[in-house]
Amino acid sequence: MLADSRAVAFLGIGLMGSRQAKRLLDAGHKVIAWNRSREKAEALRSFGADVVDTAAEAARSADVLILMLENGQIVRDVLFLQGAADALRPGCTVIDMSSIKPSEAKDHARRLADRGVHHIDAPVSGGTLGAEQGTLAIMAGGDADVFAKVMPILSVMGHAVHVGPHGAGQLAKLANQVIVGVTIGAVAEALLLAERGGADPAKVREALRGGFAESRILELHGRRMVERDFETKGRSVTHLKDLDNALDAAEGIGIETLPYTAITADLFRCLIQNAGDLDHSGLLVELEHRNSKAQ
Repeated sequence: MLADSRAVAFLGIGLMGSRQAKRLLDAGHKVIAWNRSREKAEALRSFGADVVDTAAEAARSADVLILMLENGQIVRDVLFLQGAADALRPGCTVIDMSSIKPSEAKDHARRLADRGVHHIDAPVSGGTLGAEQGTLAIMAGGDADVFAKVMPILSVMGHAVHVGPHGAGQLAKLANQVIVGVTIGAVAEALLLAERGGADPAKVREALRGGFAESRILELHGRRMVERDFETKGRSVTHLKDLDNALDAAEGIGIETLPYTAITADLFRCLIQNAGDLDHSGLLVELEHRNSKAQ
């Protein structure tokens, strides 16, 4: 029997959410699952989840409600238009693990507080592999006491760190996405340079491992580039949304320019237009497209 026996409603059973919810089920938590397309949530039933038809129905039975949705507009719609927020009992906690604007997270926290409901913004990094293995980096904003109370739930999904007040978790995630996006671009440029110059990009990647260029991006995304495996593990559309949110947040706090972020956002925008929503390691494809005349 779990010491923490709170019922968890999980809203958003996609690539990430399905794996996170399954970890909670495997750890013995009671999970009520909801997804806009019900069949995705139904896949969790065999693991012990209760599956419901509406977000409000899931919220009504929950002590803790977790959101893993595509963007801030959808989070707002599910919480405040589809009735989830009104269905929650006072004293419940909403953990929003979606990647949204810091300003949106602050607004949601204020509106939930008016209903007597706690809020933590807790976006993640680590992709589907981290979600499956429970090794996600979780960046949490909100009241420190509320964060401490939901730590037993968060710890099932990864390593959670409280980084500041409401919205700070989203700022940390934007910082993460800037680093990841710019580094993917740098690795793609480096491997393209090596390949076009006559070196074996797989061997160049191997040679760089362990030096100052070493990173998880070189390790994982570099391998995908070498193997040309652009099956979606991290969506380019999602990464572009996060980079645009970072630029929006920068403008809101008076930062005049984030040039690397802006350039990387432009690369992702063009990748999506030219090749579709590939894995974000597919940034290499856009660089190849821009340099096709050089072949």
